[in-house]
Amino acid sequence: MSCTPPSCRSGSTLSSARSTWRARWCRVEISRTVTVTSRRRLILAGAALTCGSGCSAPRTGAPLLETTVPAAVAVEWDTAPPERQGIDAVALAGALRDGAQLSALRALVVVRNGTLVGERYYNGASAEDLLPVNSVTKSVCAMLVGQALQRGLLPGLDATVGQLLPEAAAQVPGSVVAGVTLRQILTGRSGLASDWDRQSAALANAPDPLPLVMALPADPAAAGVWRYNNAAVGLLSAILARAHGRDLAEVAARDLFGPLGITRYAWSRDRAGRPTAHAGLRLRTRDLARIAWTMADGGRWHGVQVVPSAWVADSMRPAGPAAWRVAPVSEVGYGYLWFTGLLRGRRVAWGWGYGAQYAVVVPELGLVVATAATAPRMEELPAQNNAVMALVARVVNATS
Repeated sequence: MSCTPPSCRSGSTLSSARSTWRARWCRVEISRTVTVTSRRRLILAGAALTCGSGCSAPRTGAPLLETTVPAAVAVEWDTAPPERQGIDAVALAGALRDGAQLSALRALVVVRNGTLVGERYYNGASAEDLLPVNSVTKSVCAMLVGQALQRGLLPGLDATVGQLLPEAAAQVPGSVVAGVTLRQILTGRSGLASDWDRQSAALANAPDPLPLVMALPADPAAAGVWRYNNAAVGLLSAILARAHGRDLAEVAARDLFGPLGITRYAWSRDRAGRPTAHAGLRLRTRDLARIAWTMADGGRWHGVQVVPSAWVADSMRPAGPAAWRVAPVSEVGYGYLWFTGLLRGRRVAWGWGYGAQYAVVVPELGLVVATAATAPRMEELPAQNNAVMALVARVVNATS
């Protein structure tokens, strides 16, 4: 089996000027594409933002910019037939073929030992498309936090939000959020109230969402336990920007995307102009696989240490159990914004974005699988998550 070339598409053709994606916290309908001259190409404009399942009033969203990374050297994956990398070629071909039966699936990319051994694109997608990774954005931000800690730009995991964002904390006297630690944010144990629909509507429409996040109350039921909280993770954008003196997207381009050879990305911003840390990143699925492979290889890319190896190990080690489930994974836990678990008896870690955007890492096999899919309606979400992860499990089974 040979790798599908970038120009190969399967399934029905979608208009490149109109696509729809949904997330639980909001739904963004992209209505047109505009091109401008410069290193940045305005690819999505005229966005109408409607939050939650019951909110239908259109909101004007900030445009999404496709950005090139000048420092990145565009080197594509080495490729090889799967059998040369210890993967059953027939089994892998079957998994890639059967992906076409999932109407929402858009991409499935498989890398073994740093070599691309299989990929397929569905429903009009191609290898060159920048596709939403949704909450895998969180996992990318965790890698940036590890880099910042190593460089001494952040004082430590037990530093509080009040210490990391003193100006923002001063604007909200008595803020509960000011006492939350960086470790608690990364492990999903901030103890803060989390109402996705209501919070997201308010945050999306605020001229500056940071003061609203700083004013969040504590949730006694969330004390010391895992609770998914987009608003809490969203603080990482301001935290990293203050530490570096440049915004989150610029930090990612310089410190992560450039070293990994990721030459193009897009990143949504809030109304204050900050790139969002909880979601909003778009990458080629091949480049999402670069993120996953860097984690699988202990933070290295082509032998160069990009993310601290100890940080990578800690990120993929569960700090405790997580409440979410996806079959056939068992023992689901949460490290530093990376989910953890057992898949077919193998320890795995993965970035998990709404709608089965997965960056799956199987360290002991030297295997990663990256997927992209159209975000479904909420009632369809569990089935879609399970169906795509079942394909990932077939790839794991095919690997010896």
